[in-house]
Amino acid sequence: MTSTATSPSPIRVSVLGAGSWGTALAAVASRQSNTLIWARSSKTAQTINQEQKNPGYLPDITLPASLQATHHLNDALRHVCDTNAPISNRLIILGVPVAGLANVCTQIKPHLAQCQAFISVIWTCKGFDPETAQLPHEIAQASLGDINHVGLGVLSGPSFAKEVAQGLPVALTIASNTDAVIENTTQALHGGSVRIYSSADVVGVEVGGAMKNVMAIACGIADGLELGTNARAAIITRGLAEMQRLGLAMGGCVDTFAGLTGLGDLVLTATGPLSRNRQVGLAIGQGKKLNDILATGITAEGVRCARAALQLGKRYKVELPITQAVCNVLFEDVSPRQAVSDLLAREAKAETSRT
Repeated sequence: MTSTATSPSPIRVSVLGAGSWGTALAAVASRQSNTLIWARSSKTAQTINQEQKNPGYLPDITLPASLQATHHLNDALRHVCDTNAPISNRLIILGVPVAGLANVCTQIKPHLAQCQAFISVIWTCKGFDPETAQLPHEIAQASLGDINHVGLGVLSGPSFAKEVAQGLPVALTIASNTDAVIENTTQALHGGSVRIYSSADVVGVEVGGAMKNVMAIACGIADGLELGTNARAAIITRGLAEMQRLGLAMGGCVDTFAGLTGLGDLVLTATGPLSRNRQVGLAIGQGKKLNDILATGITAEGVRCARAALQLGKRYKVELPITQAVCNVLFEDVSPRQAVSDLLAREAKAETSRT
């Protein structure tokens, strides 16, 4: 007798947030999963449904016809909760920034609490809460952690939304302490041009995702000052060391910072032309003021969380000289050239400890 392999049961996915990254992930998921995306704007939802476009965020991308949208949050939640899908085949992707994570978790909690089946909830935002310095998983845990049938995780890695939506290759990491969350995310997104890796190091993945934005601003400033590729390489290398020091102090694993969500995401964000954090640094290095840059509508998570990173460094007694220099330029009216001079004037030290 020959055995016949059975394919996994179809998974239901709801993506909350129709920005560039939420839309890109919804497009990926819709190619192999029953996917619904929630947009705050009824016009955005209508345009996705009727024209397969999200002109506000990905104007040049034609979205899969299989992707459906709604501007009713309850509909997006019912899509995942009110279904006969198997217990382990329900996934909610929170495609909102760190600043909006607590609010959306609070909004969805009553519906999730009423659901009788296990639901995986993952987020894609990268940063620290600018007021409390909390990591995203701490924010989500505070709202949803007391619901026994909800599993939490973070999706991160070197990725520009536009390239993902175009179907170009990308490798991402899902970090969670719950196996079902990893399985759901992998089933929904892995395949074709998307490769999904797994990790149990939620803290390390989130620290890497937050700190690389600050380092990208530093690299942008150096490039704006035309300091050369040697300087850029030095900032990336020492920035990685800074990320790792803080991450280890907070409980992360050393290997994480050599992986996709550490070195990989840092290199992409510090050098890629689509990086908003690098663009902010570049403009500052070229002599523009931060308020004028932000007034153009550009959103850079590194600006929002730089001071929180510095706060965490002091809390955990970790030296963060590049982060300090970025904060001095952004918030203390220190000129970019003076900040570079201050970094270079620091006392010489060993790069690695002797064994």
